[in-house]
Amino acid sequence: MPRVSTIGAASSGGFGLGTNSVIPAEYLVIAGGAGGGSGGGGAGGYRASSISLQSLVVYTVVIGAGGSSRANGSSSSIASISTVGGGRGGYPDGGSFSTIQGVSGGSGGGGAAPDPDRQGGGGAGTSGQGNAGGAGYAPTEGYGGEGGGGGAGGAGGGGGSYRGGAGGVGLASFITGTSVFRGGGGGGYGDTGGTAGTGGGGRGGQWPSESGAGFPGTANTGGGGGGSGGAGGGGANGGSGIVIIRYFGPQRMTGGTYSLVGGYSIHTFTSSGTLAG
Repeated sequence: MPRVSTIGAASSGGFGLGTNSVIPAEYLVIAGGAGGGSGGGGAGGYRASSISLQSLVVYTVVIGAGGSSRANGSSSSIASISTVGGGRGGYPDGGSFSTIQGVSGGSGGGGAAPDPDRQGGGGAGTSGQGNAGGAGYAPTEGYGGEGGGGGAGGAGGGGGSYRGGAGGVGLASFITGTSVFRGGGGGGYGDTGGTAGTGGGGRGGQWPSESGAGFPGTANTGGGGGGSGGAGGGGANGGSGIVIIRYFGPQRMTGGTYSLVGGYSIHTFTSSGTLAG
């Protein structure tokens, strides 16, 4: 992503002190989760590791939006680190076969299953960022359920008899000084809605209403939206992404919401902005 040398701006902030130095840091970058269809939406791509930042460089930070109903999430990024938005859940669209498949993404969406002849598979996750969604299930007798969206820490569950598949579990991070799960997948629709993936995923919709609405993914977790019933399978929105940077010692950069926890300086971005030394 764009990186612009801004020596004057860095110096005026009082942190760069006019010298170009390396700041060893850790990052957590999560993309926006996908919207559900009938199947649950996949979580946004999840990456966490170390990075070397330059004190006299301005880094553009992009926070991916959560996908609306039946739409993929958007990418989040900082510097050369980017993540893939979650893949939407499958949904029935007349006689079309392609829409019932969960879509690939950071984590993949859950598949829909409007009838035994059309049972959609879950979308694939991106290597190193997430997991696959679960498949939809439609028996020849009785009622099945739609697949759950994949999560950062585990695959989405497949639909079963009278139940939607569970959303895949997210991952826990200690980057803010407290263990927090993010990147959970959305549950699939069913007579019993699929459980939400731990880490901001939305629960799947359920009866008594055929058009029972799923629950949205939680903002700034990259959680996938829950699947909904009804002919169109218009599920809930996914949660937006987040970018967190931390380095040891006192504040040396500006941008995002700053905190000092356990000797670490932490910059948390819940909306797009810049990080500068």
